[in-house]
Amino acid sequence: MAQADAYEELAAQWLRARGWEIVARNVRFRGGELDIVALDGGHLVFVEVRQRSNPRYTGAAASVGRDKQRRLVRAASLFLQRHPRWANRPCRFDVIAFEPPQSAAHPEPRWIRAAFTA
Repeated sequence: MAQADAYEELAAQWLRARGWEIVARNVRFRGGELDIVALDGGHLVFVEVRQRSNPRYTGAAASVGRDKQRRLVRAASLFLQRHPRWANRPCRFDVIAFEPPQSAAHPEPRWIRAAFTA
């Protein structure tokens, strides 16, 4: 399993442990990809999973810049067009970030609820 896939699996497990329902994973569209689409109560949440293994670079959460946000919004729009049953739910964009591990064997995710708006 690739490192990115492993972190996405950790994020999905973390969300499920909190009662979220995973609707879809790794949904690819031309120009964008959705890591996790999940239900948090009545909200449809598009979750971007980011990780950094080297502390010299910007933090994982900070790596979701304007260009990445635009691609995520476009992918979410396409997802809703293809899956109209979800279209009437309130939506939001969350980020789950994994920073470089210090000494922990299993890094704790940093959840950023409503990380940006569309």
